[in-house]
Amino acid sequence: MNNDQLTVNTAEGLKERYAALRSNDPAIRIRNAAAALGVSEVELVMTELGNGVVRLEPDHKAILAQVGTLGRVMALTRNDDVVHERKGVYKNASLEQGPVGLFVGADIDLRIFWGSWSTAFAVTEPGRDGQRSSLQFFNKQGQAIHKIYLLEESDHNAYGELVQRFRASDQSEELVLEPSAPSRGEMPDHAIDAAAFRKGWSELKDTHDFHLLLRDHRVSRTQALRLAPEGGYAVPVSPGAFRAVLMAASEKAVPIMVFVGNPGMLQIHTGPVEKVVDARGWFNVLDPDFNLHVREEAITDCWVVRKPTSDGMVTALECFDANGVQIVQLFGKRKPGIAELEEWRQLIGQVELAHRIA
Repeated sequence: MNNDQLTVNTAEGLKERYAALRSNDPAIRIRNAAAALGVSEVELVMTELGNGVVRLEPDHKAILAQVGTLGRVMALTRNDDVVHERKGVYKNASLEQGPVGLFVGADIDLRIFWGSWSTAFAVTEPGRDGQRSSLQFFNKQGQAIHKIYLLEESDHNAYGELVQRFRASDQSEELVLEPSAPSRGEMPDHAIDAAAFRKGWSELKDTHDFHLLLRDHRVSRTQALRLAPEGGYAVPVSPGAFRAVLMAASEKAVPIMVFVGNPGMLQIHTGPVEKVVDARGWFNVLDPDFNLHVREEAITDCWVVRKPTSDGMVTALECFDANGVQIVQLFGKRKPGIAELEEWRQLIGQVELAHRIA
């Protein structure tokens, strides 16, 4: 173990503190409870090892290759401020091709970034409608990357077989965590070849090439938006634009794409958003197959962003927190080879006019 690693032994005192916190706030999410207690989320999960929690071998690709056997489940990916929940079946896996894995289905649509994956657990815990079972995956700092929850119609026998197959021989409470890597500061704007960057942006043929453009020019996401080509490629709008887009998409029945991620996972919903409501300080989509929970106060910057592709211009609303981290991104429903929906362009254009920052 190097000097930057931290060995954690889950103490009985933590279990008692966690129980007391939940007693005072039964609705608190485990990620928020971990923050309140000054520990990682995985440490709270491990307080129940042997009592509904089973440590799994960290063979994440092999585990995920089997989740299709569970049938219809609920996939959950979140960051500090946005929770994305989508029901469906894990299909069309591509897990062995380099640093990025994929599930590409109409319901479960994921981009998996393996570099930060560390531990895995099977968790059975009390829920509002009885016991609920899940597979949970964590990064090297103990933060949740992705969770897969069984539904009533899921194959619970297949889940039990999967847990037994991947049950770790080591069920101890000892865990090695690593500190977060220090964030790299931005290069000064004057050190960027802004003309070459803008030219590269204006000549894009695929939205997926945008991150390569950022990497090649060593610019951060928000720096890129500041340095964007003229002509509406990146337009700052007020944080209220996020709510406005979701409300308009719901009212006008415009199908959209909702991207939410963390360093280990990107989860995508494609389709309508219908029931949009406020609840307990969060702004939510509460549809039968898709739930989204957003802590709006965390959104400090929003941009309408346009990228040229071989199918025409593609428009997104990108939302960032105070640290410049993208926490949610919205597009109109589309696929490669198909032009952007005109209804989406009209919707985002109207929101841009109403919320544009001078």
